[in-house]
Amino acid sequence: WYHKPVINEELLQSLPNLKIVASSGVGIDHLDLNLLSSYGVKVANTPFIVSTDTADLGMALMLASSRRLVEGYQMAISPDTEYFPANWLGAEISGATLGIIGMGSIGYKVAERAKAFEMKILYHNRRQRNKEEESAVGATYCKKMDDLLQQADFVMLTVNLTPQTHKLIGKRELQLMKPTATLINISRGLVVDQDALVEALQNKVIKAAALDVTYPEPLPRDHPLLRLKNVIITPHIGSATKKTRHLMKENMAASIQAGLAGLPIPNEV
Repeated sequence: WYHKPVINEELLQSLPNLKIVASSGVGIDHLDLNLLSSYGVKVANTPFIVSTDTADLGMALMLASSRRLVEGYQMAISPDTEYFPANWLGAEISGATLGIIGMGSIGYKVAERAKAFEMKILYHNRRQRNKEEESAVGATYCKKMDDLLQQADFVMLTVNLTPQTHKLIGKRELQLMKPTATLINISRGLVVDQDALVEALQNKVIKAAALDVTYPEPLPRDHPLLRLKNVIITPHIGSATKKTRHLMKENMAASIQAGLAGLPIPNEV
């Protein structure tokens, strides 16, 4: 189920009648598209089905991090807690600036939700959305990612993993962010230079991070990210709801049926 079997040349040579590979989710970074194409094999994914749930999780991570929900839960249930300190405070979402890097279907749904929280929305993308789409969510385009990083209170990553986005956020980018800012990653772990992120969190270059994705997954149990109080990590659950997972499988099956019948393939990559 999880990237198995590995689609490599050995497998393709052993399956001369293979017509299509259907992959769940939006990411296709685990597939060698050029290799598959050279064998005449089609590829399909399920990009739009996951958008709503993944955007919901992005908002959940932002809220959990800003209001320190994990720390608060631990305080509330701790046998050592005798009182709740009045000076234990989180950060406001309403009125804060959210910078979205990657304004595809997931990023746009994040913007729709952030608008309801009365956030100021900035975004950086390969192409600018049209004025009607921008106006609908109140989003402002930043042609340069650096401008977004310098202004945002929360930076949310919703890009696909490509050679261009590999370690898109590194030491330089983290240093551009506000010391009060939080990084939220719901895309792929390799979009962030994880060593640079650990250093930035330890040295208070940025305030916090909320990550649904890491590399590897799961992290080694002695990884420094697991020991930092200003980090929330979830186990890559962006699309993990019963309804969405069911729809993903239905969509994969439809693509397979179309591929075998020689018909146009839904969501062909």
